[in-house]
Amino acid sequence: MEVNGYKIEPGADLNGADLAGVDLQEAYPLDSLIPLDGIDLTGVNLSGANLDRANLVGADLSEANLSGVLLGRANLEGADLKGANLSRRGRIGTNLLAANLLAANLQDADLSGAFLVKANLNGANLTRANLEGADFEGAGADPGTVWPEGFDPVAAGVIFED
Repeated sequence: MEVNGYKIEPGADLNGADLAGVDLQEAYPLDSLIPLDGIDLTGVNLSGANLDRANLVGADLSEANLSGVLLGRANLEGADLKGANLSRRGRIGTNLLAANLLAANLQDADLSGAFLVKANLNGANLTRANLEGADFEGAGADPGTVWPEGFDPVAAGVIFED
């Protein structure tokens, strides 16, 4: 597959590529064979894509559509997911250390086992999200963050900011 002059196939080097606004819906299998660290994917549509084991460290996925995306073992450390749509039970049991999830839609997402230490969850929607075994130590949230019914963010280590 070629997008904006970049070949997206196993082994492709997309470091520094700008795919902002590109529609990669149903792109299978984008996984660990493709290094995506630091890539600009602002507003990209990856709905239903397989990004299991993808290296997305520091990637800009703000306003991206990641609904139903498989991110089971992806590395999203420090990624910008501001305003991204990660809803519809996409598996996100992954490394989200210090990720920016400001106003992200995580409704119905499967975050079981996710590493959300020091993540920014201000204004995020986690309605009906599966948070079983997720690590929220030092994650930041505000009164606009919506949690699943029965979840105690303070007991989970979330720090509330004004």
